This record gives sequence, C-alpha cells and structure tokens, in this order.
Amino acid sequence: MPRLAVFPKAFMRPLCREGTMTLRQWTELAAPLGVDGLEYYAGFLELADPKRWPELRRDVEAAGLTIPMLCCSPDFSQPDPVLRAKEVEQEKTWIRMAATLGAKYCRVLSGQRRPELSRAAGLDLVVANIEACLPEAEACGVTLIIENHYKDDFWTYPEFAQKMDVFCELVDRIRHPRFGVNYDPSNAFLAGDDPLELLRRVKHRVVTMHASDRYLIEGTLEDLRREEGGAEGYAKRLRHGTIGRGLNDYDAIFTELKGAGFDSWVSIEDGVDGMEQLAESVRFVRGKLNRFWPAGA
Repeated sequence: MPRLAVFPKAFMRPLCREGTMTLRQWTELAAPLGVDGLEYYAGFLELADPKRWPELRRDVEAAGLTIPMLCCSPDFSQPDPVLRAKEVEQEKTWIRMAATLGAKYCRVLSGQRRPELSRAAGLDLVVANIEACLPEAEACGVTLIIENHYKDDFWTYPEFAQKMDVFCELVDRIRHPRFGVNYDPSNAFLAGDDPLELLRRVKHRVVTMHASDRYLIEGTLEDLRREEGGAEGYAKRLRHGTIGRGLNDYDAIFTELKGAGFDSWVSIEDGVDGMEQLAESVRFVRGKLNRFWPAGA
C-alpha cells in the first residue's frame, strides 16, 4: 500500500521566513494525524546548518515517522550561465540534504517561465541541468522527482514546464533510473490541462504524488490563467482546501495509479486553514488508499 505523508502548507512562512515555528513543533502537530511521514522543504530555516540535519531526522524518527521526500525549487531556467551553475550546485546540496534526512526522493523543477525564454531553448537548459544533478543523486541513493508544478511560493513567474505538452517532452527526454515524476493533479487545472489526461501520459513514470484540492474563490480558470504571471506567490483567485471537496476525481486518479503499479508515497499538500482541515484531508486520502490498496490483497 502507498504510504502517506503531510506537508506544512499552512506554516511555510513561520518555518521558512519568520522563524516563529520550529520543525519539532510541526512534528508534534503532525504526529497525531496518523500519517507515515513528513515531507520536508529545503527552505526551512533550521535546515540552513548541515550539522543539524542528523538531529532533525532523529526528531522525526523519534515520533515514529520518516522523511520520505524533500521539496526543492531549483530555478534551472536562469538565463545567466553563472546563476544556472549555482542552481545546479544548490540542487546537489539538497540531494545530499535529502540523503542525510533519510529521504529517498528529492524534487527538481524546471524553473520560472521567463517571458524571454523560448520553449526549445528552455527545454535544452532544463534537461542539461537536471542531467548534471543525476550523478549526485545516484551516488546518494536518491531519486529526483520532477513535478508538474504551478509556482513556488516565493517565485515571480509560473513554472517553465507548467503546460502538459512541455512537461511531457521534458520527462520523455530524461531516461534515467534515478529520475521520475511527482504527480500533482491540482496543478494540471492551473495549466489548462486535464489532470487525468496528464496522468495517463506519465503514469508509468510517476514515483510519488502530491495530494491536494483546489478551489477558485471567484471567476474562472481562464481568468486565473490570464493573471498568473508577474507576482510573488499564488494567484489571489486560487485556494487550497480540504481534499475531496475540490475539482479532483480521486477515484479516477487512484484507479489509474493502481493500474500502473504505483506503490510509493502520497504527500498531502493542503490544510492551509488549520490542522482540522488537514486532519480531514488525511482521513479522506487514507480512506481512498485503504480502498484501492486493501491490506492483504
């Protein structure tokens, strides 16, 4: 059966910018949810000192949990070669961080969709930079996972490979045992794509999944796409919410994943309105996992 993790979506600024919450406090909040792991983000302030990585891993494992995935946001579409090289070296550091934390999966992204960057040139840059990181991943026993991403919380522009056709071409160009897909169905809606069509195209490359649901506060997805560029953070029309009440068809999603032989980590990326909302999402996803991957079956 796939294992279940949670991500502290509601606490990103306290953990990454303000320093008003500790990772131990997050672990104490999350442990009673009945999950198997905690997905970490490379930008947590407490991860800045490599000497603390073993201690932070021990804190999580002492709570009966594990750190399966490290969420990273390399900006591999940087037009400046010096800055791109820095992004590669940063990703290699994050790969080592993931290994020290006990994580088997480390996210990569394509980078920001800068207006001056063509599709062909961007794909060449991104593929070369991801491939430059693969030897480090192999040496550390870590698998790099590319997400069909919308936008990092702290980026200006959306993801370069946000659209399905660009994302699939990128995935197809990198054939390596230490490279796979982190599938996020909600992000496909923001790209104007059908999340099930995307899943059918990449399902045999999916090695991890982000579970979330999204709502529009007002307007339409077309309104959102017209406004998506040029500001830090997510568009104001967009809201995360309780899984099972949004746009995604999780029965169809898990049918596809089960049929493809998926048996890895699902990380919940919701709960922006508090721990009870996150707990409700955990109950929903756990119920679906038990249904589609029944014990002893």
